[in-house]
Amino acid sequence: MTCDTAVHIRCRTGRVLCVFVQTCVEGSNERPNTVVVVRTSVSADRQTDVFPWGCASSTAPISPCSSSIQAFSCQSSHLCVQGMSSAEDGQLCLNISHSSSSSSSFRRKPVSAQQRWAVKKQRAEKRRFSSSSEVKGHSFKKRREEPEAPPPEVKGHLSQEKKTNSNAVHQAPPPEDTDWTPEKKKKMILKKEKDEGAKEAGRSSVKTSSLFKHNPQIPQMDRPVVSPLKEQIFSSASFSDLDLHPHLVATLDKVLNVSTLTSVQKQTVPVLLSGRDAVVRSQTGSGKTLSYAVPLVQSLQSVRPKVSRSDGPLAVVIVPTRELALQTFQTFQKLLKPFTWIVPGVLMGGEKRKAEKARLRKGINILVSTPGRLVDHIKHTLSLVFSAVRWLILDEADRTLDLGFEKDLTVIFNSLNSKGPSRQNVLLSATLTSGVTRLADICLNDPVTVHVSGPASFDSTTTPAVKPDPDPADQPESFAIPEALQQFVVVVPSKIRLVCLAAFILDKCKFSQGNKLIVFASSCEMVEFLHSLFSSVLCRPSANHQAELSFLRLHGNMKQEERSDVFQQFSASRSGVLLCTDVAARGLHLPQVTWIVQFTPPTAAADYVHRVGRTARIGHRGSSLLFLTPAENAFITELANHNISLSEMKLLDILSSLMMDDAYRGRGKYHSQSSSKAREQEIRERATVLQTEFENVVHADAQSVQMAKSALQSFLRAYAAYPARLKHIFHIRSLHLGHAAKSFGLRDAPQGLSVATATHNRKLKNRHQNQRQRTGKQNPGPEAPAEKRFPGGQRESHLVCSEFSSGLDTSKKKKKKKRKALTGQTGEGEEPE
Repeated sequence: MTCDTAVHIRCRTGRVLCVFVQTCVEGSNERPNTVVVVRTSVSADRQTDVFPWGCASSTAPISPCSSSIQAFSCQSSHLCVQGMSSAEDGQLCLNISHSSSSSSSFRRKPVSAQQRWAVKKQRAEKRRFSSSSEVKGHSFKKRREEPEAPPPEVKGHLSQEKKTNSNAVHQAPPPEDTDWTPEKKKKMILKKEKDEGAKEAGRSSVKTSSLFKHNPQIPQMDRPVVSPLKEQIFSSASFSDLDLHPHLVATLDKVLNVSTLTSVQKQTVPVLLSGRDAVVRSQTGSGKTLSYAVPLVQSLQSVRPKVSRSDGPLAVVIVPTRELALQTFQTFQKLLKPFTWIVPGVLMGGEKRKAEKARLRKGINILVSTPGRLVDHIKHTLSLVFSAVRWLILDEADRTLDLGFEKDLTVIFNSLNSKGPSRQNVLLSATLTSGVTRLADICLNDPVTVHVSGPASFDSTTTPAVKPDPDPADQPESFAIPEALQQFVVVVPSKIRLVCLAAFILDKCKFSQGNKLIVFASSCEMVEFLHSLFSSVLCRPSANHQAELSFLRLHGNMKQEERSDVFQQFSASRSGVLLCTDVAARGLHLPQVTWIVQFTPPTAAADYVHRVGRTARIGHRGSSLLFLTPAENAFITELANHNISLSEMKLLDILSSLMMDDAYRGRGKYHSQSSSKAREQEIRERATVLQTEFENVVHADAQSVQMAKSALQSFLRAYAAYPARLKHIFHIRSLHLGHAAKSFGLRDAPQGLSVATATHNRKLKNRHQNQRQRTGKQNPGPEAPAEKRFPGGQRESHLVCSEFSSGLDTSKKKKKKKRKALTGQTGEGEEPE
């Protein structure tokens, strides 16, 4: 038996849903039982009242829940309604049964106006409480995040429990908000955000801030039109055409694989064979070392009677760096193979003085040395005598002066001039400054200038003087760049510099083979940081590419044995990456170097020339890449003033190499093959993945974080030391510290960088004040400088001098002597022993 029943469900919005229900009679007692499924559109955070039509007093509020089945029931004298509501599928289940055997129609009792007003007022108060109370909103959010509904066999048990407690739960009054002050609300919001952040961090990996938001706009690069100086490298002449010993020519051909003269050798060798002093200027990689080594060996082997070790030094070669000294010494070793009675030797910082003294006592004929270590032996080694010196050669003379070796050179010149016959002097460099010109006027006697990019000034009948370079204030100096060198520049925002460098290295050394890179950085700490980070992240094995990637480092704070091993290892390798400072920028011949990357810009155009000169040597091809930020874009114009032209390389083209390795794939799915925007978005996501790996490695332990902070501090110190003529391009105030920290794998800018500097200055000031009080001098006041000031361009040389020093630290001894002298004047010191 079936009958029809109409059930109405009224929501709080006033909308009435009328459902036509079909009732079936079950069992012998003939009680109709009806199950109704009603699809509701009520949101999960809104309460609903359910009651049968005509029974206004029989109402029960329903609170749908995201994780369980809500049971409800309402009864009247004529009708019993039971049901369950589920917010997951938006369904409402009603179980309707008659309370009496006779069925009748029910009508709704009329409601008075006073009752309607009371209901409206009550609903308005509830809405006000729900909107103002954050605790209630938080409870609703928690209710939505509860677990899913239990299985059907547990529903009955839950419904029985909730039937008894539904009225008590839903009729509970809202919490009182009288004690909620704005401060408490703010604390609650912060706590809520912190909890959400902790949950998010627990579910997934640590998020990184976007690399491609809030970056300065990359300006359009205006490529100035320049006319670069062209210098022909090779000439048609050969060494056999010169008046050289046959064994020397054969050694050049068989050992060094050199038979043809370069342009600088063609002009320089005849001048030096004639016994004249010379100033040689030529581009990097043009063969300047052989231009003076060949005539030097030819001159010494022709001496009769033959040269012996007991004669002592007959030639002194001074170079600015240890690596260049070692390379020059190896060149002489190869040239002197047929002339075994001529003994070469090398002196440089970092080596044991005892072993060097032993070699000096045995005898060295061609002495290659750095200035600092040579001065040390002049003062403390009695067996070093310059009475027979016939040659004095200053290679990379401008760099020797820039590093503050003027006093050392003065000591060397005085020692050479005090005794011995007249000698032949040679100065060589790719860039000659006004300081080198003054030095040539002092130590050279009627010199000849050899300038390959222009006509040679040597003539058999005339003796021209040294031509000084034009004053930079009047006319910028023009530099000769090898024609086989391709020069590029990429403008990168500070945040993306680290990822861009990593992507470039992966592209050239891992995704392709046969490339050899040198990456220049501004400080030793920066080199150590990059070496540690890249070795940890980029050297991991890849599923797509099995090419091995090796990183080496070279800087002035390394031990000399390690520096020599790195130099030899990188010279012999066919591929790899050398991370180094400017210690490797001068004179080094590293074979098969294909790319020069300047991660930090040089301090002068001359330094740029010497850096890129490590590739494209002796006619080989090479390329260079310069990293600049949008604020440093004017440096391109500065280089153009020196006849150096750069081509632009796009940032997106470098980052696109990450598409070749699925290890950097993100979570997004893009149609990168059909859409350029989708490809760009995927490239950006892969760059973010790589940056996340870097940051995870940096923040893995406190030691890695401290290494990154030290690298950032050294970078900022070097950035603040740019010369005054480039301050409009490289100014410390134009740096965004947060973005700069991102390029070192730090998620935030370290706090206390300026505080640490101020504390250091304060300690120095207090130390000076205490010293003045001990010596009895009056304190000049707060205006006195707290630290030593360096005039002119000596500050830069003071910062980098440690890389090229002789290994002697005499600063402490000088301070002790000063203190003893001061205490001796005042009478407060102890009596001498």
